Amino acid sequence: MSELTNEKYISRIKGGIYGLLIGDALGVPYEFHMKEDIPPLEQIEMTPPEGFVRAHSGTAPGTWSDDGAQALCLLDSLLYKGSFDLTDFSDRILAWYENGLWAVDNRVFDVGIQTSMALSMYKSGGKPKDCGNVRPDGKGNGALMRVLPLALWHIGTDAELVSDAHKQCLITHGNITNQVCCALYCLIARELLNGNSFDVSLDSAVQKLRSIYNDKPEYSDEFLFRLQPDEPDIWIGKGGGYVVDSLRSAVMIMKTSASYEEAVKQAIALGDDTDTTACITGGIAGVKFGYDDIPSRWLNELRDKDKVDKLINKLIQDISNHAGEKE
Repeated sequence: MSELTNEKYISRIKGGIYGLLIGDALGVPYEFHMKEDIPPLEQIEMTPPEGFVRAHSGTAPGTWSDDGAQALCLLDSLLYKGSFDLTDFSDRILAWYENGLWAVDNRVFDVGIQTSMALSMYKSGGKPKDCGNVRPDGKGNGALMRVLPLALWHIGTDAELVSDAHKQCLITHGNITNQVCCALYCLIARELLNGNSFDVSLDSAVQKLRSIYNDKPEYSDEFLFRLQPDEPDIWIGKGGGYVVDSLRSAVMIMKTSASYEEAVKQAIALGDDTDTTACITGGIAGVKFGYDDIPSRWLNELRDKDKVDKLINKLIQDISNHAGEKE
């Protein structure tokens, strides 16, 4: 059996999808709280300890938010079209926004201002490639939180993966900073998917992106001067909504975490944008540690899991078909 279809590879695929969804759902009730107000690590669960004032109090435990829903929209689009199609993806994101596509109970909550403005522009006839620049300097983490399925599904070259990572930003978060962060995150995920350690994956992803950007000076400058990957101790984040901080937070946590549970709890312990930090961190933690490392209690508490199972089965079948074509 080829590497593309073996058991460990499949576990990393499933771990990535469920990792981001559970991280998101786990972080929902803790959102907007300061670091000092987050419960101790051992008390961070889908249902917070008694007396903790939940964010989104009307949302049942185990419910993913806009992060997970948009990630599933992306995966659904990729499997339907067989390639990244910006219009199809944008249509699905709009269907999520208006009708709750891939949202638990079809209920939409916690929508970012940038996303809302961009999708309103798209509904009014704006071109998807332009809508994410409705606020040209918008550098929130709304594209980074959803991009992982692209890396898990993609069989193209690193340069093609980077190009698609850029494109998926355009409908809501078109700023070049967002594009570069999504590109690096996807390359890290690809390295982890192939079984590399986190530090090796990070170093390899940085070098590959540097090479891909050699003939793209605008992207190269953004990568080197905004993300500063060559600076010592640069991978430190605070769990905020700025896309660079979100990426740095995930990297910081992954450098020291020994399990999926440790990684997502550390993400939530940062406070602030807890659902998205845990989603971004949880996705690559799920790839690194695999599906079986995700606590069964959280998998059992995740709502609408049957729908996710069906979509993941389609993804695995798609990957297996592509592997068969290569052999």
